[in-house]
Amino acid sequence: MSKDQIYRRHEAAAGSFEFNADVAEVFPDMLRRSVPGYDISIGAIGALAVRYVQAGTQCYDLGCSLGAAALAMRRNITASNCRVIAVDIAPAMTERCRALLSRDNSEIQCDVVEADVRDVPIENSSMVVMNYTLQFLPVGERLAMIRRIYEGMNDGGVFVLSEKVADDDPAVECLLVDLHHDFKKTNAYSDLEISRKRTALENVLIPETTQTHLDRLTDAGFRHCGVWLKHFNFASIVAIR
Repeated sequence: MSKDQIYRRHEAAAGSFEFNADVAEVFPDMLRRSVPGYDISIGAIGALAVRYVQAGTQCYDLGCSLGAAALAMRRNITASNCRVIAVDIAPAMTERCRALLSRDNSEIQCDVVEADVRDVPIENSSMVVMNYTLQFLPVGERLAMIRRIYEGMNDGGVFVLSEKVADDDPAVECLLVDLHHDFKKTNAYSDLEISRKRTALENVLIPETTQTHLDRLTDAGFRHCGVWLKHFNFASIVAIR
């Protein structure tokens, strides 16, 4: 696993964050050191696959990056005749995702699609995962995306939405941001790296409050939804159709 040192380099501070070849190469290390609770959320996705994936249906990992959620579903599906579809718009991510999936010996079919998640049909699905993906879509397009997911799911299906979130209370929000920065420092990111990455993500990753996400899911039609995992300002929401 290559170590993330992207924002130690001066040239990395010049532009906005992109899921390019440099990021793809270090992405597992970047997640481990930047997103508290990430490994736990992936394991939990596998547990949901056991419970909710229905025979003869499709499962989607939307914004799959290197396919961690797709693998978690694939390795834990017990229902018959299922397929996992992993979607990402970044060529560097889909290329590495295909390579990783090809080395997995699960019998569940898994297809990697290079496309914008907004353009991929969601059909006959019993499980959909958006792991830190919705936050990169324009805010005005997020409800339409959630509605498309809902409409493509079967009754009883589960949707997992993981996002970096903002708190309604400014004081709590400041505390959560500080705690997240402390988490990164503990994982050997410097103040300069943290500052540069935060600048690169500005206007690229737009977080919303947890309640905004819950209200949107309810508006789209999901019968039950709630936070099932949270660490600092990173939350994972489960919604049942």
